[in-house]
Amino acid sequence: MHHPLLAQFELGVKKSLDHLHQEFSKLQTGRANASLIEHIFVEAYGQRMEMKAVASISVQDARCIVLQPWDKSVLGAVEKAIQTANIGVNPVNDGIVVRLNFPPMTEERRLQIKKVVSQLAEAAKISIRQERQKINDVAKEIADENEKERVQKDLQKMVDDANKNVEESAKKKEQEVMTV
Repeated sequence: MHHPLLAQFELGVKKSLDHLHQEFSKLQTGRANASLIEHIFVEAYGQRMEMKAVASISVQDARCIVLQPWDKSVLGAVEKAIQTANIGVNPVNDGIVVRLNFPPMTEERRLQIKKVVSQLAEAAKISIRQERQKINDVAKEIADENEKERVQKDLQKMVDDANKNVEESAKKKEQEVMTV
């Protein structure tokens, strides 16, 4: 028997975690990763489209990504979008594909990104606490003492699980960032 308030909390937590993972995927780690660029917007055909909609994205090795537009006429737009996105890599347009050669990350850069990982994880925890507060405020109105107590107890367990999930994700991301 899952209380509707707990289901509502679960939904809020899922949103927070999805957002956290999406933000993590945009962070550069020691390896070239398609998720760094697939959501960059390209001005093509008179509209803004995501990179993955206008080009195939392939990771050649740990340091190189190749973008091959479905249509050569958008090659320049793809190159420009990468420059504008400012992801720390200069695109090389050879007339057929755009290559992105990622420089090896410096220790300083790794530590900067590790700090961003911590900040994102902290923001996710704050958002989980805010969700808990919203649910707790409503739970206080439950007339049946046993039910109220059960909801609050289950809620706290869900909060602990969600925070543990955030910490594990952050630790995993930090390891990716710090791996040379």
